[in-house]
Amino acid sequence: MNDPEFRKDRADVRSPLSRAMVLLLAVTCGAAVANIYYAQPLLPVVAKALGVSEGAGGLIVTSSQIGYALSLALLVPLGDVLERRRLVSGLLALSAVALLGVAASPSLGALYASVALVGVTSAVAQIVVPMAASLAADHERGAVVGTVMSGLLIGIMLARTVAGALAEFGDWRLVFVFAAGVMVVLAITLRLVLPLVPPTTKTPYPRLLHSVVTLVRTESLLRRRMALAAVGMGGFTVLWTASSFLLAGPTYGYGPAVIGLFGLVGVVGAAAASVAGRLADRGRARQVTTGGLIVLTGSWGVLVFAGRGGPLGLSALMVGIVALNLAQQALLISHQSVLYRRIPHARSRVTTALMVSAFAGSTVTSALTAALYPLVGWAGVSALGAVIALIGLAIWSLELLRPSPAEPLADPQADENVHADPAPAPAPASASASASASGASADRAHAQEHAQAQAQAHTEEAAHA
Repeated sequence: MNDPEFRKDRADVRSPLSRAMVLLLAVTCGAAVANIYYAQPLLPVVAKALGVSEGAGGLIVTSSQIGYALSLALLVPLGDVLERRRLVSGLLALSAVALLGVAASPSLGALYASVALVGVTSAVAQIVVPMAASLAADHERGAVVGTVMSGLLIGIMLARTVAGALAEFGDWRLVFVFAAGVMVVLAITLRLVLPLVPPTTKTPYPRLLHSVVTLVRTESLLRRRMALAAVGMGGFTVLWTASSFLLAGPTYGYGPAVIGLFGLVGVVGAAAASVAGRLADRGRARQVTTGGLIVLTGSWGVLVFAGRGGPLGLSALMVGIVALNLAQQALLISHQSVLYRRIPHARSRVTTALMVSAFAGSTVTSALTAALYPLVGWAGVSALGAVIALIGLAIWSLELLRPSPAEPLADPQADENVHADPAPAPAPASASASASASGASADRAHAQEHAQAQAQAHTEEAAHA
């Protein structure tokens, strides 16, 4: 097996996750992340209802993504140190409260604040993904993560369709009341059926956050994949933020329900998640990344024609949506696959670094798109998307010329410390080396506790059933 954490200790044997559990985790991811995308097809409607400009309305998306990025940085690392069933169900309940706040917002300022809180709680999706990887058996981990990520990506796409349909037949506020109800149902369900998922380390919270910085500083593979994640999510956000204005404008003149249906076109690309995961497991992650970046760049050459309107423009928009979503989803899965293999003992922290970068890129591009669209129109924001994709190709060219280490991290000194008497060890050569060694030692020292607790949880669950 490629994961040293499980190769080392065969006591960490798990039963395969049931299909029902994998499906529940996928639905949870999709529903949680959908909360920050419901607003996208509603931007023109919300702006009109509150009497503000399209540019000001577009910043609703930016506010939710700022909250999401902050949560990725500060909350997701807790997935390595807290019992995750309680953490996930609690965040889902808080998300329901925040969504009701959005529905009750009387002004644009209150709406900005409420959607930011929704963004904070919606980061629970990025706690569920590494949790699923931890619950899965060795032989099924790639398939499980791919399926859960497919659910997340489908949730992003279907959010537009659901929001558009509900807004067409009711008020835009109804969308967020509906979303709050979904969060309550999932919070209760997960609390009842999810097994205990104990922490993988007892590292204190401040040191936990510092270890994320240490990983970014020391791992070139992580830094480059973070940059590529920002590029992919940036292009994704340019498309879906600007397309709402294009489709609602004079070129097409569609209402919220029709605009939301374009999310169904994007669902076609969700199949790329599981395919990309399987290819990455077979050692083809680099080919997946290369192909994804080429398709991402080429999609903007097609999308620019959507601004012409008519059948040709509509066809170009749908083809471009499919291509761009296929590229983005393949890229994201390839990033997670290689990084989870490279740093298996800190998957939540790796997720934090990767997703903070991705949504930092999304936040910047959503603000740029909202500001530029009234000035330069669809052609201008299409050029912005193409430039972002070309930056990604330049970053990847550096990786192809000077590859980063990709084999799983395994610290021999950490293994020795787990079994040795607690005698004073020689001082490391540097402070950073000391931090790295102690962090790895802590992770390894609690790996067996994690395995035993998880086995006990599965046994209790079976007895209860």
